[in-house]
Amino acid sequence: MTMKRTPILAVLASAVLAGMLLAQGPLPRRARARAERVAAGASSQATTPVPLAPGPVTQGRPSQPGNPLPGITADEFELFRIGLADFVEVEQAGEGLGPVFNGLGCAQCHATPAIGGISPVSEVRAGYLDEDGAFTVLGGDTLYHLFSLPNQECQPSIPPEANVVARRIPIPLFGAGLVEAIPDEEILALSDPGDSNADGISGRAALIIDVATGQQRVGRFGWKSQHATLLAFGADAYRNEMGITNDLFRNEVGAGIDPEALRLCDPAPDPEDAREPLTGLRGIDAFEAFMKFLAPLDRGPIGERAVRGETVFQSIGCASCHVPVLTTGRNSNPVFDRRGVALYSDLLLHDVGTGDGIEQSSAAPNEIRTPALWGLRFRRPLLHDGSAANPEQAVLRHGNEAAGAVERYRELATDEKAALQAFLDSL
Repeated sequence: MTMKRTPILAVLASAVLAGMLLAQGPLPRRARARAERVAAGASSQATTPVPLAPGPVTQGRPSQPGNPLPGITADEFELFRIGLADFVEVEQAGEGLGPVFNGLGCAQCHATPAIGGISPVSEVRAGYLDEDGAFTVLGGDTLYHLFSLPNQECQPSIPPEANVVARRIPIPLFGAGLVEAIPDEEILALSDPGDSNADGISGRAALIIDVATGQQRVGRFGWKSQHATLLAFGADAYRNEMGITNDLFRNEVGAGIDPEALRLCDPAPDPEDAREPLTGLRGIDAFEAFMKFLAPLDRGPIGERAVRGETVFQSIGCASCHVPVLTTGRNSNPVFDRRGVALYSDLLLHDVGTGDGIEQSSAAPNEIRTPALWGLRFRRPLLHDGSAANPEQAVLRHGNEAAGAVERYRELATDEKAALQAFLDSL
């Protein structure tokens, strides 16, 4: 790969500015920590080769997992780099971590096959579901954090009356900026909640209020399609998974923990996500930039059997929900302007028998967002809870809206199943 070196004067200027900021007096703890890292790391950064801003992908040369989108500008690439640095950062209690959390940083859960991917780590949600299917939130939240700061005085515990306990594994973030650029109308056009075409599929769009804009949008991020924008999606994770409050989610959460007790466990003033003095970016802005410019994973080798397998995929009805390609809308940025997005999902909520029993945002307990299949060959385990070891197990777990497709799968000949597997292995 062609490389360039970060201009030494620019790095030294950043270090000088960082030192000046530190000398001026107290900064917010997160901002101070970042300024210290810049000042301490300037000399090594000045001689560390970094990739050039990427141009168009050369035919036959696939992008590596974790690369930025081809065609982004140098400024966008710098935002991607800044976002990546924040994404891999290990949070500290002095910077706002906790008092309850599921991980010490974004990359702890999004690391395979590269930063932005997945991991077998799962979060835990719980609640009460009555015999009529009505869901009740217990303790003020459905999320029950795995960890808390010493001396664990604010550690949430699942209440004994909970009769639903669900686990959710991370969703890969590759290509998230393209998904964000898909117009709401594109997703709404696929919605058929009343099954008007009588095909047994009744997916519906998740209509949510985007906390970043206050506008009603179609959700598409998260297992319950609870967010429509990457800014809100990242800000939610920053507070919920690491306990770092921010401008979009300003209050600490801890299921069953009294708010005053939470304050005593974490006395840092909220919001804890301060702007970086050198860039003017908040952590949530950096996360947004990294996810926005993170490239999707390229397809694997596509042989004759895989081509035949995609025909099988279509014929048994998988593509009714796992729609092969959606299209981004008009966009002033050519990277996102009217681009085909081969994610193999309709981004709708469905009841296919794999719902986790948790009501969240506009999603009912039995509903789950259609998971995108692009990059499937890099993902194990499968399904929202990681309960399927391979694609066949995942298929056989389906039911309800997907019952017809599962039955047709069972009737396939051995060579047809092998072809279908070859197709899935190419994704």
